[in-house]
Amino acid sequence: MQELMEVPRTWLVTGVAGFIGSNLLLALLRAGQRVVGLDNLSTGHLYNLEEVKADVSSGQWQNFKWIEGDVTDRETCRRACTGIDVVLHQAALGSVPRSISHPDLTNHHNVSGFVTLLVAVKDAGIRRFVYASSSSVYGDDPALPKIESRVGECLSPYAISKKVNELYASVFARCYDLECIGLRYFNVFGPRQDPNGPYAAVIPKWIDTMLRGGNVTIYGDGETSRDFSYVTNVVQANVLAATVSNPEALNTVYNVAAGGRTTLNDLYRMLQERLLSRRPHLTGMTADHGDFRPGDVRHSNADIGKATHLLGYRPSHDFEAGLDECLEWYVSHAIPA
Repeated sequence: MQELMEVPRTWLVTGVAGFIGSNLLLALLRAGQRVVGLDNLSTGHLYNLEEVKADVSSGQWQNFKWIEGDVTDRETCRRACTGIDVVLHQAALGSVPRSISHPDLTNHHNVSGFVTLLVAVKDAGIRRFVYASSSSVYGDDPALPKIESRVGECLSPYAISKKVNELYASVFARCYDLECIGLRYFNVFGPRQDPNGPYAAVIPKWIDTMLRGGNVTIYGDGETSRDFSYVTNVVQANVLAATVSNPEALNTVYNVAAGGRTTLNDLYRMLQERLLSRRPHLTGMTADHGDFRPGDVRHSNADIGKATHLLGYRPSHDFEAGLDECLEWYVSHAIPA
């Protein structure tokens, strides 16, 4: 990835204090890039930035400018876009269940904020705009693996917000000559993903619960499957999308995943096996089961051929390699049992 960033650029990373944003920040600073980070801290955390600071040199950290603000605010977006070469837009109000409970907030942050930022990008003369979309846009389409050209009906307000983002990006590319690339993330996991709260993602939540000696709850029968992708793969895809020069690779969307499929039952067993040496209480423990959650897609598995062909995307971590690396981080940051 280093060779892709030989030319110093100034990057805007929205959602920089969040899970994916802070991992992008770390990679960019280590590569000698200048980064402006924007976050309203609604789901991001300042301690993520402190951890990045500890993992880079003082000289690299000086290349980071922090702005606390919201993408729904026009003046904040205008200020954040000043002097920027490329935008990596990660800020969003995530979680399918949260969007079902609060569809108005999801639309405000994910759609209104997206358009507000796009206008600022256009006005600042920034050409390259890379943004986070989601596998949720595939909705009720049962076909596997998922290919970018075929989507079903959306199953949640969150999915709709991401689908609308893709439509707006396409229109702005046509009307204002922007270079927009959407990345449909498939169940990203890794260091600094927040395990707390009612809308936490499954992998950090389960790891944290098991390390604390609690019982995991699986929604449904456990045969729901996901294409879990380690965050390092997502960082790679963002950098490739930001630096690709092939015109055919622009103004489209890509699946970003590892290209596999793991059931929730298998995930539970894999975590249990890997944690037994550290937490003997997990021997013989079984998960609890709850009802299926509204809006959840039953199966998720990505075809990554398009990203491989046009972006040169090659996942550096398969699911198990990513899980092993991720576990080391959570164990090192866990409260002693």
